[in-house]
Amino acid sequence: MQTLKTIQKDNYIIIQLNRPKVNAINQTMINELLEVIKSVENDEKNKGMILTGLPNFFSAGLDVKEIFPYSKEEIKTFFSSFFKLHINLVKFKKPFVCAINGYSPAGGTIFNMAADYRIMAEGEKFVIGLNEMAVNIQVPQVIADGYRFLLGNSKANEFMLNGDLLSSNKALEVGLIQDIAPQEQLLELAEKQMQKYLSADEDIFINTKRKLRRDWLLNIDKDFDKELEETLNLWWKPEVRAKFEAFVKRLTKK
Repeated sequence: MQTLKTIQKDNYIIIQLNRPKVNAINQTMINELLEVIKSVENDEKNKGMILTGLPNFFSAGLDVKEIFPYSKEEIKTFFSSFFKLHINLVKFKKPFVCAINGYSPAGGTIFNMAADYRIMAEGEKFVIGLNEMAVNIQVPQVIADGYRFLLGNSKANEFMLNGDLLSSNKALEVGLIQDIAPQEQLLELAEKQMQKYLSADEDIFINTKRKLRRDWLLNIDKDFDKELEETLNLWWKPEVRAKFEAFVKRLTKK
C-alpha cells in the first residue's frame, strides 16, 4: 500500500496513515482505507482496529493542492468515495479506537469522529475539529449529524459555523476526545482501551454499539446523491473557487 502501514496483533489490527509529512488525504489513501476497513470487517481473526497517524500529524485534512485541479469527474469520485469512507467508519461494527498523534483538522476529524474512543497527543499546538466553513468546503448532512452526535446541538452549531479548531485540552473538555496522553504513550494507551473492549462478549459489544448509534445510523445513507450534488455545485461555484484558489496559493507558498 502506498499511504498506509498495518501492524497485525493477535486479534486486532493497527492501521497507520503513512503519507509523509502531514498525512494529507488524497484519492489513493481513501481507496486504500476503504479496502482495508472492508477486509477487517469481514475478517473473523480481527476483532477490532486502531487508526493512527505519524508523529505530530494524524492527518492535516484533504490534500487541497492535489484535488483543486481535479476535473468534474475526478472531484465527483473523490467526494463520493470520501463520504462513503466516513459512512463505512460510522457503520463499522467492531471496536474502533483512534490514536490521534497531533494535528487533526477537517478531514482528519472526519476520520476519527467515527471511533468509539479517541485519545489525542497532548500539546496546545495540536488542534482538531471541523473547520470546513473557514476553507469553503461544504459539509454533508451525515458529517454534520455526527458532530452533533458527539458534541450536542449547541456546541456543534457554535464550532462549525465559526470554523473553530480546538486544542486537545478544549476537545477533551467538550467531549470530542476521551483522553490526552504524551505522544510516546499514545499507542500503548490506545491498545489498552482496545483490550478493554475486546474483553467484552463480541456480540454484546456489537449490539450495544448499534443501539447507542441508532439515531446517527438511522438516516446515514439518506439523500446521499442529493448531498453529493450540493457539495459539487458549491465546489464549482465561481466565488467559492476563487476563495479556494487563494487558500491553495497561500499553502503553496509556505
